This record gives sequence, structure tokens and C-alpha cells, in this order.
Amino acid sequence: MAKEYDLVVLGGGTGGYVAAIRASQLGLEVAVVEKGKLGGTCLHRGCIPSKALLRSAEVYRQTVEAEQYGVETKDTKLNFTKVQDRKSSIVNTLHQGVQGLMKKGKIDVYEGFGRILGPSIFSPMPGTVSIEYENGDENTMIVPKNVLIATGSKPKSLPGLEIDGEYVMTSDEALQMDKLPASIIIVGGGVIGIEWASMLADFGVDVTVVEYLNQILPTEDEAIVKEMEKLLKKKGIKIVKNAMVLPDTLSLDNGINVEAEINGENKSFQAEKMLVSVGREANTKNIGLENTDIIVDKGVIQTNQFYQTKESHIYAIGDVIGGMQLAHVASHEGIIAVEHMANNIPEPEPIIYENIPTCIYSNPEIASVGLTEKQAKDKGLDIKVGKFPFKAVGKALVHGESDGFVKIIADKDNNDLLGVHMIGPHVTDMISEAGLAKVLDATPWEISESIHPHPTLSEVIGEAALAVDGKQIHG
Repeated sequence: MAKEYDLVVLGGGTGGYVAAIRASQLGLEVAVVEKGKLGGTCLHRGCIPSKALLRSAEVYRQTVEAEQYGVETKDTKLNFTKVQDRKSSIVNTLHQGVQGLMKKGKIDVYEGFGRILGPSIFSPMPGTVSIEYENGDENTMIVPKNVLIATGSKPKSLPGLEIDGEYVMTSDEALQMDKLPASIIIVGGGVIGIEWASMLADFGVDVTVVEYLNQILPTEDEAIVKEMEKLLKKKGIKIVKNAMVLPDTLSLDNGINVEAEINGENKSFQAEKMLVSVGREANTKNIGLENTDIIVDKGVIQTNQFYQTKESHIYAIGDVIGGMQLAHVASHEGIIAVEHMANNIPEPEPIIYENIPTCIYSNPEIASVGLTEKQAKDKGLDIKVGKFPFKAVGKALVHGESDGFVKIIADKDNNDLLGVHMIGPHVTDMISEAGLAKVLDATPWEISESIHPHPTLSEVIGEAALAVDGKQIHG
């Protein structure tokens, strides 16, 4: 007899396991099916390991530059084996934590590949989950009242740039490198590409970023992008835009040799390795969607605002539905989906995606929430802008990182906060203030009325809020 559950979650990544925990809190009997390790991409191949490497790169760079703080260091060396060991230790600690949370919530975890079946002897509706095991054991059948698809995404590749894991890599393979290359070509100047470019440059790698569009970080505010490009070049990173890599020119003789078409002309590039960072694609294949009426459009599952698919008892969240491919977004989508299916909150408050902060963990960091200046103007809004530099903030000078600024965009007619964009030290930790202000529909004046302690980096936010109306004190 197949075991029955109130909810089966396909995928134990950040969105999936958070949803499972919330469902358990609501009294549902829950199972998670995960073909890899609990924690998914974010914990094992994304957010956490990459940020661990970024932190090591930051410490190494600061140590090399320690003399400016009056600290003399000689013969500073990088032990990349220990860097990787530290990364693995952090991941293992967090993995054990997630496993503990599953036990605490009495959530059953099946370590296998889950596939949704159509109507069968187990259920008159599609949704029975067949679990396949790598070791060849007989499939397990589990029958849920509800299914939550949280299968995430995987790195995209370019046709002709075959990923061999040694010379041509995605971020998955790059995280497992046992030694750093002397040089690397990064194809793609989006978030992941720029984080890797910053990290590897800080480690001393010769980095070239080849971007197809006319700017890196295409979703960011233009002023932020301009500043970031300037600071990356200051690190020695070469940035080539409007460049289309030509896969048929790729040669692996003594490393990477490839050409790119730039404004109608071909240019050659050479490096020891290549990192392909051209986005991610949803994991929708082979999970049994064809056995349901679920609609997949442009590679992603279509849902309503409560994350129900066309099959009302099957929900989907996270990267698999497109949108903002961020762990914190998937988690909140999962909570809303579970509260809706459990009828705990019949109509949960939908997510306002414009109010979700985004972060880039390069050096310098970038964080933003709301509309860019261009987006606001494209909406026909009459805007006013305040901008304030870190170099005018005492704590930034003490910290030794004074590049960057905070930019605040407001509606000139009603003073509503439209967007906040930051580039500089620790802005990924400071963006939550702006996120809260956006949720509460605060005005720049209200932000400035919140007294920011001195000396702190957060003073830059208060000054930028004052600058919206030309009232900044220190600039």
C-alpha cells in the first residue's frame, strides 16, 4: 500500500524545505523528495559555497593590502586547498542543520528522483509520486493530497561550448576547482559572472569578462553599473561588451582559445579556463508534467498568485516558475503556497516582487530594491533622485572601503519611495532598511527622520534620503 501524505514536495532546496517546515507547523503530514542533498543548489552549488569563496578572496585581498592599515605582512600566501576545505565545512554544517530541521518537523525525506504520475490505481487524479533510486532499488510510490514542485534550475550552456568540467565550466564545476587558474574567460556579465570575476580577480587570477549585451548587469540601475564597471577595471578585470562568442572557433590546445564577434569584427581570446555564465534554466524535464494539465510556457511552469498550477492540487515555486531566481523569493513563495493549500490563510497576501531586495556579493557589493531610474521614467513618472557617496561617511573611511554610493529615487508628485540602489561596503546587509521602507510605503523624508547612529555605514542611507530634496548635511 502506497503511503499517503498531505503534501509531497519535489525538491529539497531552499524553497522546498522551507515550505515543508511551514506545512509541518500547520499540522500537515509532509514528505520531501530530493535526488541530491537537502539544501539544493543554494546550499551546495550556489549561494553558500560561492559566498564562502568570496569571503576568502576578500580576506586575502585585505591581507595583501594590510599595510595601508599600518599592519605589515610579509610573504602572504594563498592556500586554495584550505579555502576549499573551509567552504566545504560551512556547507556541511548547514546541511546537517537542514537535516535536523526535517527531523524536528517529523518530515519524511526520500533520497531519490521524484516523478509525477497521471491518474492510476493509486489516485484518480494526477499527482502520485514515483521515486526512483540510483542504486536500482524498486520504485517507491507515495500518494499526496497536494504536490509542491520546487525542482529549481541548472546552469545554461551555449550550443557548441560543451561543458567538460576541466577547461570549460559552469559555476557548478568552478566551485569544485582544486586549484586556481592563472587566467580565465568568463562568458556572461550577469550577477553570477560578475561575482566570479570579482572573486577570482581578488585571488590574483587574470580575468576577462565577455558580455553579449552593451552593458554588464543589465537589470541594475545604470549609475550602479557604471560605477561597478569602473571599480572592476580598477581591479584589473578586462570587460568586453557587445561581444558574441563563436563556439566553432573554440580550441583547447594549451588552454582556451576562442574568438568573439565584436561590432562585426572577430577578436581572439586566450586563457587557461573558461567559465560559462549565461543564466539558468528551470528543471521541468522528466518530472512527469506531461502526465498532468500543468501549463509550461517558455520553459517555466505557469501558476496563479498563490502558486497553483492548472492542476489545483499541484503547486510550483522558485526557479521552476521563472521570475526572480533568488533563494529568499522561493522561500516566501513556498510559505504562501503552503498556507493557501492548507487553508490556513485562504487568500494569503501576494508577494509584491518590486519590494524584494536583490544582492550581488562581488567586491564592491551591490544591493537594490524597487525601480531603477530608467524603469521609473519608462513608466512616465516624474522623479527626483538623491545620491550620496560613501567617501563622505566616516565609517567608510575607517573601514578602508569608501568607493560607491547610495541612490534613492522618489516620485516628485507624491514623494513615494520608488527605488533604492547601493554599491559599496556591506550594502547587502544594509538593503533591508530600504526594503522595509518600501514595504511600509515610506517617503525619503521618513527615512531621513530615522536617526542613523554615528559612525556607521548606514549614515549614507540617511544622507541619500536627505539628498532627494537637496538637504544632505555632509555633501
